[in-house]
Amino acid sequence: MYSTLISVAQLQTLRASGQPLMVFDCSFELMQPTGGDQQYLEKHLAGAVRADLDRHLSAHGAPDAASAGRHPLPSRESFARWLGSVGFRPEMQAVVYDRQGANYAGRLWWMLKWAGHEAVALLDGGLQAWVAAGGAVETGPGTEPCPASFALAESAAALVDADSVAARLGHPGQTVLDARAAPRFRGEVEPLDPVAGHIPGALNRPFGDNLDANGFFKNPASLKAEFDALLAGRDPAGVVHHCGSGVSALPNLIAMEAAGLGRTALYAGSWSDWCSEPGRPVAQS
Repeated sequence: MYSTLISVAQLQTLRASGQPLMVFDCSFELMQPTGGDQQYLEKHLAGAVRADLDRHLSAHGAPDAASAGRHPLPSRESFARWLGSVGFRPEMQAVVYDRQGANYAGRLWWMLKWAGHEAVALLDGGLQAWVAAGGAVETGPGTEPCPASFALAESAAALVDADSVAARLGHPGQTVLDARAAPRFRGEVEPLDPVAGHIPGALNRPFGDNLDANGFFKNPASLKAEFDALLAGRDPAGVVHHCGSGVSALPNLIAMEAAGLGRTALYAGSWSDWCSEPGRPVAQS
């Protein structure tokens, strides 16, 4: 079972083994929401199923949404129904990828953990690494799914909300880690949300810092050293990840797990939720 990252070579071996497997293409373009669909049609890993952030992995306007913010999580029950609709079964290994530096695939990785499914791994290097290694690709809409039944299990991911984060502000047992770019964190610019700044006391680690120059996750020892330096003695178990809308925070969460620092919590509503309530404190620096 692969539960964090999977290399191209490992995925090729897994596909050749005939083990139950489903690969998901999570490509997305934040400023052009239909861009991921177009990219999938133009080229995707052979057999990959489309998983779109807006249509499949968010619950815009749904009364049973599991989080707030710009990309609210669907309920676990709604997510399970979608998994079944594309033919995903509990005995399958899931592999998720994108072509945006792991920015979006982590969302589905985390959601499967949240649904109680441990056998999910992110393809290290994304579609680019697969193509560079000569992996099979295809074009077009993909094959028609054969619906299945996906049963939820006990959640293996920690989801927190704004009230929980606010109640523990300044508490030594909580460290808020913000994955947005440094200028947004400091409040110098804010292209998406109505308020600029960050949650008071938060630390900043832009999600791209987890990757090397070739688009692969840094080795576990390097990641651990970087997170240890950032946390400066704080307990890794108390980290709560967030970003703008709970999506690009996940490379940090995955990197911490790959580094052996455990599975930490996600504030899925993130800054878009936090700054929507005028009474919540905001820091700028």
